[in-house]
Amino acid sequence: MTDKSQPDVDINARHDEKMKKIKAARDKMMAQKIDKKGLIIVHTGKGKGKSSSAFGMAMRCVGHDMKVGVVQFIKGGWETGEAKLLKKFPDLCEFHAMGAGFTWETQNR
Repeated sequence: MTDKSQPDVDINARHDEKMKKIKAARDKMMAQKIDKKGLIIVHTGKGKGKSSSAFGMAMRCVGHDMKVGVVQFIKGGWETGEAKLLKKFPDLCEFHAMGAGFTWETQNR
């Protein structure tokens, strides 16, 4: 029962042609891009997952020999395991942990 009816074949063929045209246009556009630019991503919000996401992205970039800068706002002066790991790649990752002084619990005047 793998016999496909003619309308299904036509739909698939039209879809394939459409995707080939889209890919050709995208390839042409990407071939013209020669400027290398940086990217800034800021993770904010309630709940968990922001640091995990950010460190995962940073470590993947380091794994691909891309330069990364990390600024982590933590509520204490301790050094995290993530910081220790990323500091082992000083040529690829610049890491800054910002401790006390940015939360409501601080006594800055």
